[in-house]
Order: sequence, then C-alpha cells, then structure tokens
Amino acid sequence: MNNVKIEPFKVIGISVRTTNENGQAGKDIPVLWEKMISENIVNSIPNKIDNTIYSIYTDYEKDHTKPYTTVLGCKVENLDNIPEGMVGYSFDGGDYLKFVPKGDLSKGLVINEWLKIWEMGLNRTFTADFEVYGEKAQNPSDAEVDIFIAVK
Repeated sequence: MNNVKIEPFKVIGISVRTTNENGQAGKDIPVLWEKMISENIVNSIPNKIDNTIYSIYTDYEKDHTKPYTTVLGCKVENLDNIPEGMVGYSFDGGDYLKFVPKGDLSKGLVINEWLKIWEMGLNRTFTADFEVYGEKAQNPSDAEVDIFIAVK
C-alpha cells in the first residue's frame, strides 16, 4: 500500500446501484462484468483514451456498508457523447492509497483484498474508489489489479 495523488479524470461505461448488504454486490457486479464483456461495451465507448477497464465505486450513501454505484468503463477525453444505455462520470481525483493484489482472478483475488481493506480502519472519504484492469490483468490466473482508495 502506498500514497498516490490521482489527477481528475472522466469515464464512460455502464453502471449498477448496489450494496454489500446480504451479498447483493456479489450478484450485481458479476452481472455488470458479464454485460461489459458479452456486449463488447469497451468498443462502443466514444473518445476513450485506451482499453483499460476501470471499476469505480461511487455515489456512496454513507460508507461501504450502504448502497453505492458501481461503474465499469474506460477513461475518456470528454463526456460530450454518452451513448444510450451508458453513463458518464467526472471524478475530481485527490489523495489515494494504492493496493496491488496479485494472483488468480477466479479465486476471489479482488474481493479478498477488499475484505482486508474494509477491516483496516482507513480514513476514507467515500467519494470514488476504483480498480484498474490494465495489461497486467489480462492473464486471469496470474493477474495484477490496482485498487485505489480515496482517503482524507
């Protein structure tokens, strides 16, 4: 874990409103990923900077125990053209803690890291936390995912 400064950025993608209560996010988020892949959403995003997928958690009602929005999408140059059925978000950036779990995506790599993060008592802002699925995440059995947690 290390401290990083994130510059403001914009994302276009698809989203779902969910909650960690009763395991709901464990059902909703995989369905969102399935849609992302099966409908080849990445190739439908206009003005994207690259094909890196961002999984963003934002619009927190309070903290990670209450409802929030998950957005799957790509960084874009602007939000001028948001296709029907997609959403556009602009994030302010700020101070973040970076975690880099490595291992098998199919064996709960990311959720297991989140379970540890939730127990850490970090001074979180609950503005926008996100995961980055870039080149190092392309091999699912030996993946590296960057997780960024907004902190005060």
